[in-house]
Amino acid sequence: MQVYAARGRHEALNIGLPSDPKAALGRASSGRCGYNGAVLRQGPIPRFVHGLIEYVAGGIAIAAPFVLDFHSGAAKAVAIIIGVLVIVLAASSEGSTSLVNSVPLSVHVLLDYLMAVVLIASPFIFGFSDEGAPTAFFIAVGVLHLLITIGTRFRAAEAERA
Repeated sequence: MQVYAARGRHEALNIGLPSDPKAALGRASSGRCGYNGAVLRQGPIPRFVHGLIEYVAGGIAIAAPFVLDFHSGAAKAVAIIIGVLVIVLAASSEGSTSLVNSVPLSVHVLLDYLMAVVLIASPFIFGFSDEGAPTAFFIAVGVLHLLITIGTRFRAAEAERA
């Protein structure tokens, strides 16, 4: 984003926004104000790798209560449920690592962000924040999930132009 100082007393600060708002609306691919789909194709992680990471992360979430010896029943249940949900989401979303292409990509991305928030908040919502191992696990996995989702290139640039 480029920022330019105003040239005259009455000129507004230019922060890289288009000077003609109607022209900007014409570029919006889905008709929503200011959204053009570019957000879904940014990031260094290919979508295929994201799908593989989700399968592995689901397996790790299912195994974590037993490997890390979670004492809280709630922590065990939430980890197993989250693990199964991650695997089901990965298997049913549109993409090359999917088994059934039934969940649209935009819903998958939304659920990824929601899952990251739920992971981070789980120790506090489900009452096992006093137990160190599951609290650290859920917060770390939630932050990693968020970073991986932000860093994933969900749509190829060629598909956006077509």
